[in-house]
Amino acid sequence: MEEVKNTQIKIFEEKQVRTLWDKETEEWYFSVVDVISVLTDSEIPRRYWSDLKRRLAAEGSQLYEKIVQLKMLSSDGKMYKTDCMTTEQLFRLIQSVPSPKAEPFKLWMAQIARERLDEIKDPEISINRALIAYRQLGYSESWINQRLKSMEIRKDLTDEWKRRGLQDGVQFATLTDIIYKTWAGKTAKEYKEFKGLKKENLRDNMTNQELILNMLAELSTKEISESRDPHNFKDHVQNAVDGATIAKNARTELEKKTGKKVVSPSNAIDNQHLLHDSKPSVIDEDEESK
Repeated sequence: MEEVKNTQIKIFEEKQVRTLWDKETEEWYFSVVDVISVLTDSEIPRRYWSDLKRRLAAEGSQLYEKIVQLKMLSSDGKMYKTDCMTTEQLFRLIQSVPSPKAEPFKLWMAQIARERLDEIKDPEISINRALIAYRQLGYSESWINQRLKSMEIRKDLTDEWKRRGLQDGVQFATLTDIIYKTWAGKTAKEYKEFKGLKKENLRDNMTNQELILNMLAELSTKEISESRDPHNFKDHVQNAVDGATIAKNARTELEKKTGKKVVSPSNAIDNQHLLHDSKPSVIDEDEESK
């Protein structure tokens, strides 16, 4: 199973449930201890789950054998392995946990799964949900418009890469890093460190100027790829460099005319051009190297 890099947080009755989406199997994986916490309101859900797990093992339950451990973001900001189950497996587990919340939680999980599948079939649904989420987080309308456009351009580029036979994962991340490094002078990791970010999404913390130049870099890379018909990964690397160089030249010229640096350490918390207030970003997006 290809493990995605971001822990996504879903909310059920004001409680957080950590999840991971596996692209290969198109399955959600849920943190079991988070689910136990929701269902039981226990102050020590890990103890409850530990006792239940022993009982399942003693009973020879097939469900016990299917538990997988995946790395998820903990409250201390670090990634730790935690017991996870798919939606189907959790439906069976819930039968072993007496709780008045069982049925509402089942419906909630089914809705989460259905929404993801809907988004895969129709990406516009995902964009509309992102629009609502960004507004709720307090982002300005001008920034939201740029961010949504950046999603469209990013998808056009990744569709072009997929059409050429590249794989989402290491290859996409490598090319993305090359694009960032060329026009902004920083890899995705360096860029996030520069902005004081940890697990937050980099593009959710870019200024309008940064978003526009990154869009120019990705749009140019896609257009160059279409015109050159690349045959190997080395060709794609050159396309990424050439496309991002167009944005680099634009950045250099803009900085020369304004006397201001475009690549900014500001993030969504301290940059009022992004937010009406100081709420941080929680939008997850598997689009950049970590």
